[in-house]
Amino acid sequence: MDRRSFMRFLAAFGAATACGPLWPSRTQAAPPDLEVELQAVRDRIPLFSGPPTDVWRFNGKVLHGHPGQLQTREQGWLGPVFRVHKGQRIRVKFKNLIPQESIIHWHGLHVPPEDDGHPKFAVPFGGEYVYDFIINNPAGTYWYHPHPHRLTGYQVYGGMAGLFLVSDQEEQALGLPSGENDLPLVLQDRTFGPDNQLVYLRSPMERVHGFLGDKIMVNGQADPTFDVTGKPYRLRLLNGSNSRIFRLAWNDGRNLQILGTDGGLLEKPLIVPDIMLGPAERVDLWADFGDMPKGSGVSLQSLPFNPGGGQMGMIRRGTGAPLGSPFELARFRISHPGQGTTDPPKQLSTLERLDPGQAANRERPKQFFLNMHHMQPTINGRTFAMSEVAPDEMVRLGEAEIWEFINAGSMMAMPHPMHVHGLSFQVLGRSGGPGYRFLDQGWKDSVLVMPGERVAVIMRFTDYNGLYLYHCHNLEHEDLGMMRNYLVLS
Repeated sequence: MDRRSFMRFLAAFGAATACGPLWPSRTQAAPPDLEVELQAVRDRIPLFSGPPTDVWRFNGKVLHGHPGQLQTREQGWLGPVFRVHKGQRIRVKFKNLIPQESIIHWHGLHVPPEDDGHPKFAVPFGGEYVYDFIINNPAGTYWYHPHPHRLTGYQVYGGMAGLFLVSDQEEQALGLPSGENDLPLVLQDRTFGPDNQLVYLRSPMERVHGFLGDKIMVNGQADPTFDVTGKPYRLRLLNGSNSRIFRLAWNDGRNLQILGTDGGLLEKPLIVPDIMLGPAERVDLWADFGDMPKGSGVSLQSLPFNPGGGQMGMIRRGTGAPLGSPFELARFRISHPGQGTTDPPKQLSTLERLDPGQAANRERPKQFFLNMHHMQPTINGRTFAMSEVAPDEMVRLGEAEIWEFINAGSMMAMPHPMHVHGLSFQVLGRSGGPGYRFLDQGWKDSVLVMPGERVAVIMRFTDYNGLYLYHCHNLEHEDLGMMRNYLVLS
């Protein structure tokens, strides 16, 4: 787009957004397969002995459809689990009953821009917003969380998050573990005061670097132990932390058997001793405890690692456990022994591979430099503006592009988990990093970019035009403005 065309577009875009959204009416004739009322509420829950903990959370109820597609958690602060099928039409009536504006982002789902949770749609206390979309994603582990500008970190930290699990015929034909053997695990770090209340952002530097807690919570619970039988399990792990990175491994040295990542199943299981898991990333594990006697146990842990970035380790001391600290994450206790272990299916899925040679910008991939300027995190020197789009942030519907996220290795460099709304992408490669194992296989919507690294991804913009977001999923960085719009043009 030349400068004259660009200026004409900006004038038309400004006039259109002043009058209302760029997309057509959302009125749908057909009834939804599942209709849910989802409320953001204040609550008090017992986590420890002593006073209950004040939280903000999601409550939900089914208005139409099968009640089993919305599973309420009995403990912890996490919202209900959606269990839906590809092709279903979902309607969610969101009611905001917390004293801040809010809106929900359906993280990883391929939905129209008006259903994606852009902060310009945030509603105030007492406000409502209706989502209405078709599930276009393959089977996988997705999630939902608030997305108001400058308030996302605070609201997620307070408890506002939940899982959105999609199935399809391909996955169902595999006979993967289901029911009680399909176990979601949301990993989050938190800090609590002596009165059992959540403590958040005790110093300005915690906002600049990202909040780090000193206690690991799983599914909104402290120190969980899960009773399991000697049968295969599907463990769906989400790193729901504001900024903490985990280096996942079993404490007894057995390998991780990875079934899927952010955007669904891999083609074949990936067998590795450990894997890095950045904020917002998901990993599905095959875990078979059939070789363990009754009463024994095993733990998922986070191994120590060096986060890089020069003085980062020194800066982070005293603000919760430093990034890269080892943790026990979750314990599994054998209640009934098995008859030996079994392996996951050798073939899980068939994935389309995007061809870099067919990318519209194959000769000149777009570059996005992730930097800190005077304690201000930026993307290409820019920060978030509600409707602003730069020329290099415009894409064409139906085209594929290569984007490079470049994390300069300066003294203030720190990890940036980059998330692109509205689609899934594939990682083409990374260079210049610390040499850890990263979750780069299959379809992704978030990718961890360490200090000194350059990571290239390829994505295709399909089905919907309009305004979407891309940003760092260190939620404090996002709230500080390390977020930008991209615009899909017809």
